Amino acid sequence: MGLTLAEKIISEHAGKTVHAGELVISKVDVTAVQDGTGPLTVQEFKKLGKDKLFNPERTILFIDHASPSPRKELSNTQIVLREFHKEYGAVLSDVGAGVCHQRLVETFVNPGEILIGADSHTCTSGALGAFATGMGSTDIAVGMALGKTWLKVPATFKIVVNGEFKAGICSKDLMLYLIGMIGADGATYKALEFAGSTIENMSMSERFTLANMAVEAGAKCGLFIADDKTKAFLEERGRGDKFRQILPDEDAVYERVIEINAQDVPHTVSCPHTVDNTKPVEELKDVKVNQVYVGTCTNGRIEDLRIVADILKGKTVNEDVRMLICPASKDVYKQALKEGLIDIFVDSNAAVLPPGCGPCVGVHAGILGDGEVCLATQNRNFQGRMGNTKGFIYLASPYVAAYTALRGYICAE
Repeated sequence: MGLTLAEKIISEHAGKTVHAGELVISKVDVTAVQDGTGPLTVQEFKKLGKDKLFNPERTILFIDHASPSPRKELSNTQIVLREFHKEYGAVLSDVGAGVCHQRLVETFVNPGEILIGADSHTCTSGALGAFATGMGSTDIAVGMALGKTWLKVPATFKIVVNGEFKAGICSKDLMLYLIGMIGADGATYKALEFAGSTIENMSMSERFTLANMAVEAGAKCGLFIADDKTKAFLEERGRGDKFRQILPDEDAVYERVIEINAQDVPHTVSCPHTVDNTKPVEELKDVKVNQVYVGTCTNGRIEDLRIVADILKGKTVNEDVRMLICPASKDVYKQALKEGLIDIFVDSNAAVLPPGCGPCVGVHAGILGDGEVCLATQNRNFQGRMGNTKGFIYLASPYVAAYTALRGYICAE
């Protein structure tokens, strides 16, 4: 019986051939926490009585969710991570460096590896051909101490997408379309393995978006076969020697195969208050917005900012709209500066935020007022996500976000 991509990677790390449903002890290559989950992880690590990390060079502490901190309480929790970094030698990614998931793919994770992180969107790194998944703080503490974790090997849904998108359609539209199709819990604890000509032709940025939102369908991870585009990305980031390709077996057993024609994917918007409450953009033209937010680990990469800048150039954001733009990392910010994108954003009256999670987590920098509507490129829109249970969040692509900011209502032209 052949193995899926998830089974192949876990088998390597478990030291034996494994199949869906098995409980295994697996080696871990990278562990990561952020400033919301990290302090509890530190606490649990210290309870274990270990005097050192198993692999400090690949234990990463990110300060990105409240970056920079808006309150003394959050500042104090961040001190915990900075002190742990100094005491145990873990790598610290501090304020301004960027969102953990973007930083992980830029710098820390490679094909065929296993990454566990105390954040649900850790699955973003699956686009590199790594098994990347979120876990609770206690499980991460054990991984940091022992270099191992326990896993139930997930069954796999194979998502096969063929053909070319219509003009302006992005991978974000595809993922919202898929989640609308199968439901927010339609792939609970499954691995999503993406394949097909559409996927093969996607940039790494588009693949990161798909992998990032795998968890929004309940999935354990989102996986891609590492290919020439993966190799080029790693070479650009100085890790070309880390490239390797792992392929699923031709007779791999999938629990479900979902086939999508790329031509069928419309500009798709997720409506309040669940990600699977999706509609084509044409049905939402009566929805006026107060805020548009472009950024996050889902769509804050340079390719996303280029899409928005191309649409905004020489124009002004609607007077009734606050537009916030947040590069996903320092490197993205620097590239946007180099290309003149920041000038375009500022000239269009958009506000540019420092790299980090920003408004997405509802801690600071863009919290909604009562009854306000935000269209965002982030990955979640549950009630209260942006800091106010009386706010309304719609999710869409950078393309839709840019036109919406100009018009003042949800649209794609």
